[in-house]
Amino acid sequence: MKSRNISVLTSVVIILILSNSALAYRQLIDLGPLYPDRYTSAAYSINNNGQIVGVGIRYYNNNGYWRACLFDSTGKGANIDLGTLGADNYYGYAYCINNNGQIVGTASCKSGQLKACLFDSTGGGNNKDLGTLSGYQFSYAYSINDNGQIVGKVLNSSYDYRACLFSSSGSGVNKSLGALGGTGPSEALFINNRCQIVGDAYNSSGANHACLFDSTGNGANIDLGTISGYNFKSSAVSINNDGQIVGSVWSGSSASHACLFDPTGNGANIDLGTLSGYSYSKAFSINNKGQIVGELYNSYPGKVSACLFDSTGHGNNIDLNTLIDPASGWNLSAAFCMNDNGWIVGTGIGPNMGSSHGFLLIPEPATLLLFGLAALGLRRRK
Repeated sequence: MKSRNISVLTSVVIILILSNSALAYRQLIDLGPLYPDRYTSAAYSINNNGQIVGVGIRYYNNNGYWRACLFDSTGKGANIDLGTLGADNYYGYAYCINNNGQIVGTASCKSGQLKACLFDSTGGGNNKDLGTLSGYQFSYAYSINDNGQIVGKVLNSSYDYRACLFSSSGSGVNKSLGALGGTGPSEALFINNRCQIVGDAYNSSGANHACLFDSTGNGANIDLGTISGYNFKSSAVSINNDGQIVGSVWSGSSASHACLFDPTGNGANIDLGTLSGYSYSKAFSINNKGQIVGELYNSYPGKVSACLFDSTGHGNNIDLNTLIDPASGWNLSAAFCMNDNGWIVGTGIGPNMGSSHGFLLIPEPATLLLFGLAALGLRRRK
């Protein structure tokens, strides 16, 4: 009980300091578009070295294609198109970059199929097709850890999909991770450095639930469940090296709350809530300090904001737009990843843009200290 009180007190003090402080994120960097004549971009992942990947738009014959992108973190626009798997005028998506600079995602191959891809970070085109599994034609790689282990999903034309542990060699010796007591679809969305894998899968009752996968592929997967009032479905999207898991739970097709999952599967999941003025939320990332970022939103009128969540579940969440200079003219709509240095990437709209850009937030040193104290409070609670 004493540890819990320390955690709550620490969280409250930090929120009060931040809410009354000067700007906590003075450095807001516009990562720009991939190509100067096209505006839309989104930053999905940042490693501890400050390397950032995501997507941008490229046009060819008046058609727009999403392209995998390695962003210039200085905001000077030297962004790199990471290409495809031989189908140069089609699609590429970069979802994750590890601390060794290895990038994974999915890209179009010459046959037109989308395949899981290990990208050449130089943009030189030496991208590697990671293959699929027998009976599946398409694949996506969503996460790569510092050991080079890659997870994602494979799927077929009937949209049956299966969580997969990919071979980084591109040899095609990939491993199915199964589902939750049934043969229904599953997908692996994140892998940490301990080879702990999370995502979602259908269980024997036909419910789609957040899942902690058995990395051996032997099927001892753990159903992480939902929370009261939000039992429509759930998904786990990030796990840190301490085994803390975040994602979202849904009460309906579009009504979700961010969630910190109990990794044992015993159901002690924590509803991370929202903020006043927002009905719903999603968590996208948890770093190794236990800091969680995501988004707040309403279905109508479509109001969205990037969010730093209170990991205790006591509702002291922070709209990241309140931590930047209001004179910047930006609205940060989603925070997709936060590295261990407190750097945050996501997407938002700045002045005179008309469409969204990827952004990078770099905190003030005092903010880093406060976030460190918050992480200490969470560790005490554990």
